[in-house]
Amino acid sequence: MDTSPEVPLRFERFCMSEARGFLPASDPLRKLNPAFHDWELLATELPHLLSARAFGKRLEKLQQLDPIYLYPNEHERAHMLLSFFMHAYLWEEWPENKVRSVIPANFAIPYATISRMVGRPPILSYVSYALHNWRRIDPTGPIALDNIALLQYFLGGLDEAWFTLVHIEIEAHGGTAMTALARAQEAAMLDKTQDCAEWLERLFRALHLMNAAFARMPERCDPYIYYNRVRPWIHGTKNHPLLPHGVIYEGVGEFGGKPQKFRGETGAQSSIAPVLDAALGVVHESGPLSEHLLEMRAYMPPNHRAFIAAIEARPSICAYAAKHTALHTSFNACLEACCVFRAKHLEYAANYINLQTRTKGHGANPTGVGTGGTPFMTSLNKHLAETREAKV
Repeated sequence: MDTSPEVPLRFERFCMSEARGFLPASDPLRKLNPAFHDWELLATELPHLLSARAFGKRLEKLQQLDPIYLYPNEHERAHMLLSFFMHAYLWEEWPENKVRSVIPANFAIPYATISRMVGRPPILSYVSYALHNWRRIDPTGPIALDNIALLQYFLGGLDEAWFTLVHIEIEAHGGTAMTALARAQEAAMLDKTQDCAEWLERLFRALHLMNAAFARMPERCDPYIYYNRVRPWIHGTKNHPLLPHGVIYEGVGEFGGKPQKFRGETGAQSSIAPVLDAALGVVHESGPLSEHLLEMRAYMPPNHRAFIAAIEARPSICAYAAKHTALHTSFNACLEACCVFRAKHLEYAANYINLQTRTKGHGANPTGVGTGGTPFMTSLNKHLAETREAKV
C-alpha cells in the first residue's frame, strides 16, 4: 500500500478543479485593463488585417507596452493575445512561402516577459489557443459545443471556431475523467477493489463523452478548410522547412540575439493524455515519441506539469487491475476508450492533413510533419499501439 500523505489528491493545489480539470476554474477573461487598449484593438482587427496583408506593418508600429501594468488575473489573456499576434506576424504571407524570421523588439520584449510570467515559451501553445480562448454564450449553461464561442480568431469562420471548440468540450469532460482517474488510482493504493471498479466505470463514462465530442469534428470543420485556412497559422518555429534556424526575438536579453526554435500548437500539449497514460500504465518505449511527449510538457502550465508528476509518482492502476480479475472488464473498457480516441485522431490526421492536395503553399504548410514539428502519422500509430499493450 502506498503511504502518500495526500490521499485524496487535492486538485486546487494544482490550480485545477474537479469539475473542469485543466480548463480554468473561472471562465477566461474577455478584456484586459485600459492600459492595454492597443493590444485589444489589434486583436479585434486581426482577421481584417490578415485579409488585407496589413498586420505586419501594424505590429511593427505598435507601441511597446509594459506588462508590469497587467493585473494578476490578466497574464493568460495577455499571453493568448500576443501569441496570436506572434503567429500572425510570422505566417501572414505563407501562401507565397514567405515567413518572417525576426520579431521586432517592441513586441518581442513584452511577449518574452509575459511568457516568463506564465511559465511557457514565447510561442502559441494549446493553452492559449484553446484552454483560455473561449466564452459561454449563456453564462449559466454548460461548457458544451452548443453554448461556447471563441474569443480570438486568426481569419475567423465556422471551421476555425469548431476545430478549437471541439477541444474545449473534450477538456470539459476531461475534468470528470481526471477526478475519476485520480480516485481510482487512490482506491487501488488503498486496496479498495470495489471503489476502484466504481471509479473506473465513471472514468469510462467520461471517456465516452470525450470520444463523442471528438467524433463531432467533421460536422462543422471541413478538411480542406482546416488544411488551407486554419492549420497554416499554428505551425511553430522548430523543424519547420522555412525556418531552419528558428526566429530571432529582438531585444530579449535572455536569448542574446540568437535564433530560437519552439514547437507549434498541437493537441499533444494537452495534459489529459499524459495523465491517462501514467495512471493506466501506458508505457512509451524510449525513442523519438517518448522524447517528444516529454518535450511537450514545457508548453503546459507549470501547475499542470506538477499534476502529471503527482500522478506518475503513484503506482499505475494497471498493475493493481492485473491482480484482480473483477477489475479486468472495467479497466480494459477504459483502455479501449483511449484507443478509440487515438484511432479517431489518427483518422483525422490522415483526412485533414495527409490526404489534402498539396498547394503552392506546401512549403509553409507541410503535410509530412505536424504543427508541432514531428512526423505525426508515425507517432500517432505508435501511441495507439502502446496503449493497446496496456490491457490486462
